[in-house]
Amino acid sequence: REKIEEGARHLIIEDQWELVQYHVTTYLDNEVTGIPTARHRSGRPLKTLKQRLTGKEGRFRYSMAGKRVDFSARTVISPDPNISIDEVGIPFEIAKEMTIPEKVTSMNLEAMKELITKGEEYPGANYVIRPDGKRIKVTEESKKERIDELTPGFVVERHLKDGDIVLFNRQPSLHRMSMMAHKVRVLPGKTFRLNLCVCTPYNADFDGDEMNLHVPQTEEARTEARLLMKVQTQIRSPRFAGPIIGAIHDHVTGLSYLTSGQVTEQEAADYLAQTNYQGELPKSHNGMIDGKEIFSLFLPKGLNAKFMGKSKQTTVIKDGKMIKGTIDDRAIGAMSGKLLEEIIRKEGPEGIREFLDNITKLGIVYLDRKGFTTGLDDEDLPPAAREGIGKILKNSEKKVDELIEQYRSKTLKPSKGKTVEDTLEELVMLELNDARTKAGETAEQSLSEHNYALVMAKTGARGSMLNITQMSACIGQQAVRGKRILRGYRARTLPHFKRGDLGSKSRGFVSASYKSGMDPIEFFFHAMGGRESLTDTAMRTPKSGYMQRRLINAMQDIVVDYNETVRDGRGVIIQFKYGEDGIDPSRSHRGTIPIKKITRDIQRGEK
Repeated sequence: REKIEEGARHLIIEDQWELVQYHVTTYLDNEVTGIPTARHRSGRPLKTLKQRLTGKEGRFRYSMAGKRVDFSARTVISPDPNISIDEVGIPFEIAKEMTIPEKVTSMNLEAMKELITKGEEYPGANYVIRPDGKRIKVTEESKKERIDELTPGFVVERHLKDGDIVLFNRQPSLHRMSMMAHKVRVLPGKTFRLNLCVCTPYNADFDGDEMNLHVPQTEEARTEARLLMKVQTQIRSPRFAGPIIGAIHDHVTGLSYLTSGQVTEQEAADYLAQTNYQGELPKSHNGMIDGKEIFSLFLPKGLNAKFMGKSKQTTVIKDGKMIKGTIDDRAIGAMSGKLLEEIIRKEGPEGIREFLDNITKLGIVYLDRKGFTTGLDDEDLPPAAREGIGKILKNSEKKVDELIEQYRSKTLKPSKGKTVEDTLEELVMLELNDARTKAGETAEQSLSEHNYALVMAKTGARGSMLNITQMSACIGQQAVRGKRILRGYRARTLPHFKRGDLGSKSRGFVSASYKSGMDPIEFFFHAMGGRESLTDTAMRTPKSGYMQRRLINAMQDIVVDYNETVRDGRGVIIQFKYGEDGIDPSRSHRGTIPIKKITRDIQRGEK
């Protein structure tokens, strides 16, 4: 305008007009394609309106949809098998900093005065809120004054104490069970303590994971957390309607050993002393007690169950007594425990909590007394077994060479809908996988039944027969994109092989085991196979995260109405019945209502 008023040349006015347009554009969005970025004097790009609003660090997602909150704590987690599944161990420093507002009444007046007297010393109080809403810090100097004026109607912000309800969360929060309500247990140390059974829903381990704790501030919030979010109410997963919380690792191994043998009276007394059992010992026979009888002490009365264990043995429980079989992952394991399902159905959340607390302690104390470990010698095979595995691999290599010979002499018949090349690859893969399976079976037969690695695999505590096969017998074929390794140099995978070599060795078959060690060529092919899975994992995580974010945003206003219809934010019906059958998986028995079992229970006069 100044230039126009001064009567400046048209060219100068046009330049000034373009400059105004540039500044208006960059003020609104400083990342427009084809326009230079507006910068500070230091050279840093200006963060203008659009940049302040959009993206993960923008105003909406960073400051409004998610924000930092008061009454929260975060620290490293560590295991504690002695606390209950619905408890969380909290360090004293955190318990002193996190507070719960408690209304002063004529009933608790003296107790509140005592807390104020202690002040910063645990268990004490940090603040007093007057009826007019004024919040006053409790200090050494003002303690007496605060106590004198304290009357019903005041609010005291006291330290966390045992039994308080808190919310516990591990990120990423991928499903409902990533945030659950726990009871406080104030313990020495600087880490949050967690029962091992609850690791599965949180997907937590103790290699440095950190978790968040939130303290609900109102009575309504605490009640809602207690009724809807307590750990024992979340045991059935809404995904597959089975138990997501259960025994893991050492619990399974210990109970498998216990239920497949006998113990002395003294040992039985020592084991039961570690649990919450209060009663008499089962009757002994020649000073020995069957492990099944000890386990039965914790089974609810009137419980009946029959299921196939991991070792293909049938486990039978009749009227709360274990009669046959052993306890393994199929009975009490997280994600698969058949016995847990039945106890949840019959005894409800508190019954399953008590059962899990007791049997996990029992499993751990058994292993603690008996000893259980694993080492490199678990993968040692006798010379005869190594010889047998060598023969299996040689025969397999011979068969592969025969198939290649048939292919070269054009006598190999193609499979339906496949080329001769694809048929060859399919047959070679089948032969080599079969060789690894046979090598694994040979290794399994030669290992002692007391072999620790084998025990863990057979009970379902950890690992599988494939892991043991690869450690002790043969690693097997390395695959890239689901096929044998084909690419590399021209007409061959590595310069160590002849051109056109289609043999097992040249295409990534590793005949060595992890124990015996690979040669350089095998190691290289193994690294190729491993690289693919690492890349795949790294790519999949952000992709699935973004997919879940979009799904959540698209479905966040869908609700189940009071008449059991499913509606969106406008009230438009999406389903006439939730899930088309009206069943909540986390309140069902593997997605169904077990009518036969319920009627049988009623006929027997059970609950």
